[in-house]
Amino acid sequence: MLRATLIKASGSPFLKRQMSVNPIARRVAARFIAGDTLDDAEAAVRALNAAGATVALDFLGENTTSTEQAVESTGAYLAALDRIEAAGLDANVSVKLTAMGLDVDVEFAAGQAAMVVERAKAVGAMVGVDMESHGYVDRTLAMVDRLRHLTGREGLGVCLQSYLHRTPDDLATLNGWEVPVRLVKGAYKEPPEVAHQTRGRVDDAYARLLEPLLEANPYPMVASHDPKLVARAKEIAARLGRDRDTFEFQMLYGVARELQRRVVAEGYRLRVYVPYGDQWYPYFMRRLAERPANLAFFLSSLVRR
Repeated sequence: MLRATLIKASGSPFLKRQMSVNPIARRVAARFIAGDTLDDAEAAVRALNAAGATVALDFLGENTTSTEQAVESTGAYLAALDRIEAAGLDANVSVKLTAMGLDVDVEFAAGQAAMVVERAKAVGAMVGVDMESHGYVDRTLAMVDRLRHLTGREGLGVCLQSYLHRTPDDLATLNGWEVPVRLVKGAYKEPPEVAHQTRGRVDDAYARLLEPLLEANPYPMVASHDPKLVARAKEIAARLGRDRDTFEFQMLYGVARELQRRVVAEGYRLRVYVPYGDQWYPYFMRRLAERPANLAFFLSSLVRR
């Protein structure tokens, strides 16, 4: 119930306005968000690179309502790739297709996405396509299919969510396309007919997906902060004889820091998902909804004000 309430609140324009000007909320959000600017993001990337981790940069923003807004978002992704190249950062970019105008004009969004993928290929970085709520899955996969034919599958990956009932079939499709997959649990409020509703069922679904992911995907990205699931992925990879350079773990900026350090110390690849930008409210609320510890941290900060 609490998770559903927080996820619903993430879409509230009123709460977004209130939280955006609340200094306590912004201070707590800084635990999960690198800052408002690309300079802030670069500083976070440098620190993580120095600690042995790679990065996926995410310019916050989604559901643009005009081509002008979409062009601005695309420009931000291109600027991030330019910075990665100029500063010699070990980083990729993560993009939301709705930020590029998917809801406005599919043809236009395809052109915007293709520009980012082509620039990433020139830089030697990957473009990870984020997965949004269930209503976008078919459109997202169709766009990934289109992009792999337009630009080639090199440097292109996509996210799948274990809580959706359809994900095993989608993973099999992407394995057949030889497109790298980032596996997450899922952070949107979804109806029971399309998604598992309890933490246990979501975790079980994730655990079952690890086998086909690590066995058949060209570059699996295991995105989890659950020590049990991380350990299971290690066991499966070892049993399959999978080289550690052919897959990676992914975790969020500011979350499970000790587990992040342990994964790096054990010689595994770790990529940290680093969001930045001033449109931080929806992302922040989803992070609070995911883990009770995040919400407790936020509430205790309010009390200490």
